[in-house]
Amino acid sequence: MNGRQIRRFALHYGEMVAAMLIGMMALWPVWSLATGAAADTSWLRSQSVETLVMATTMALPMAGWMRVRSHRWAPIVEMCAVMYAGFAVALPLYWTGVLDAAGLMLVGHVAMFVLMLAAMAWRWEEYAGCHDPHRHDRAATMMAS
Repeated sequence: MNGRQIRRFALHYGEMVAAMLIGMMALWPVWSLATGAAADTSWLRSQSVETLVMATTMALPMAGWMRVRSHRWAPIVEMCAVMYAGFAVALPLYWTGVLDAAGLMLVGHVAMFVLMLAAMAWRWEEYAGCHDPHRHDRAATMMAS
């Protein structure tokens, strides 16, 4: 592990968080417009559904950005799964009254960012290295010529 790898790792984390925030800012209003006519008591407007939709508005653009950065599908699926994992733990606590709506959001988001970091650390080479899938091919071609 060297300084360059640590910088790449941190940059990848920052890029994914930025993609998530941009996605949430762009996609959440679409959800709000689509469900604007639903009554406040509708299941579409429930805290549980809106929490999962919010996670989706962050996961989709993050997955897209990971694909742009040439990540393989397995790490993309893993990263999307960890984004929901904290909410999978927090939602039953919300349903049973242990957490209120603010607690649900706090626990789910803190877990999301911690679990993303853990997933990245698990695949250190994936996130600390270069993601150009043709980099090795070009390097071999340049060495041969």
